[in-house]
Amino acid sequence: MIIVQVRINVKPDCIDDFKTATIENAQNSIQESGIARFDLMQQQDDPKKFVLVEVYRSPEDAGLHKETLHYQKWRDVVADMMAEPRSSTKYFNVFPDKNGWG
Repeated sequence: MIIVQVRINVKPDCIDDFKTATIENAQNSIQESGIARFDLMQQQDDPKKFVLVEVYRSPEDAGLHKETLHYQKWRDVVADMMAEPRSSTKYFNVFPDKNGWG
């Protein structure tokens, strides 16, 4: 598994449109066989800040996701809604591991 955490700072007047576009992308993304989980979170004390947590079954699945029409639509639609470029960090799952230990 590979987990990608994407941090996004949205322009204040774009929050609702960003959420709508991102929920649509997430609903389509969870239909992909290579995606185990796709979460959208909004920061409580600063509603302009969001985090996406994307859990892929393999590193290849993360690449395949970026080739989908729904991702490309989302990327283009939200580009001007961001107050700054989004950033991401990739993680490996430690617990529970894929063998069920722990």
